[in-house]
Amino acid sequence: MRQVVLCLILLPILYAATAKSQPARVDQNLPSTYVPSGKALYELYCATCHGADARGNGPLALALKTPPPNLTTLAKRHGGKFPTEYVTRMLQFGTTSSTHGSADMPAWGPIFQYFDKTSHESARKRIDNLCNYLASIQQ
Repeated sequence: MRQVVLCLILLPILYAATAKSQPARVDQNLPSTYVPSGKALYELYCATCHGADARGNGPLALALKTPPPNLTTLAKRHGGKFPTEYVTRMLQFGTTSSTHGSADMPAWGPIFQYFDKTSHESARKRIDNLCNYLASIQQ
């Protein structure tokens, strides 16, 4: 658990310090109901581990117990169809067992819910946007 908390604190800082291009910026002055694009969410929360190109080569990848997977091959690894339900579950709940990799993958659902405590819809939309972005980058 301590590793997850540390990663959540360090992810945006490390990514910004090591990224070759600036990640999409989410303006802190926007209302809590604002939902960024899937690409912006990916760059802010996922690229630090999975890499800017989503191939599992982010700046924190070497520090993890289990290397992050290549997210551009999700459809290929699931019979040619993007596994929307599986990805949604991983984003919502993270990984908790070794059958889905290590517990290094954080649960983004509660974190996204924190941004708008009055609406589950905003958190769901963030996950949907992120899922749609990942579907759009499949090989």
